Amino acid sequence: MPAPATKQDRRSLRSQQLLRGALAAEINGGEDLSQVTVAAITDRAGLTRRTFYTHYKDIPDFVEQTEQGLLTDIRALIRSVSATSLAELYTNIDDLEPAPGSVELLTYLKEHQELIGALLGPGGDPAFIKKLTDLARSEIAGRMKTGIFPGVLGTFFDYYLSYVVSAEVGVVQRWFETGLAESPETMARVMTVIAFVRPGDLYGMPIDINVPAYGMKLMGLNIANNKGGSDD
Repeated sequence: MPAPATKQDRRSLRSQQLLRGALAAEINGGEDLSQVTVAAITDRAGLTRRTFYTHYKDIPDFVEQTEQGLLTDIRALIRSVSATSLAELYTNIDDLEPAPGSVELLTYLKEHQELIGALLGPGGDPAFIKKLTDLARSEIAGRMKTGIFPGVLGTFFDYYLSYVVSAEVGVVQRWFETGLAESPETMARVMTVIAFVRPGDLYGMPIDINVPAYGMKLMGLNIANNKGGSDD
């Protein structure tokens, strides 16, 4: 059983929470992250600079630790979503239910909307978006390969994975841009289905592609082209 937090521990956690809140307020107030200063953060948080330097070396260290804390939590939540099988997803979609774990993930994002929105926004940290995308990719890559036809592993799968992950992260960004108007439950349902929607589906003209066969043909074409280029 973990030891109870001491008064000093609670004070330290509160100080860090105030500093993170101040960082979000600075960025959301129109300040670019690159221009945020320790003085501005501590003044807004109502803390001393000495308190700031007790926890962080400088602003970059503060931002890095703040982002890593968020990403650690998000990784665990994405891992829960990625554990879902295709059979479970199909059942949930038929029942108009979101993927297991997706509501919890989006609820977390909404609960931390001020800070995450600031980092994702125009004055935030572009590297945070890259970190978020890479994290999601690493968590779902293995699961997406489960049961997949071997012929589509390689270039086709790599780009498909990039497409899916970037699209889902883009949906989250759009959700934040529009003020999180939809509930986490509604967004979870949207994001559960959206990866399975083909452009033709929107017009009642679905395009059916035999992906394994296409992937094999693509790989064969790529090999032929590479051989042709080496002979020149």
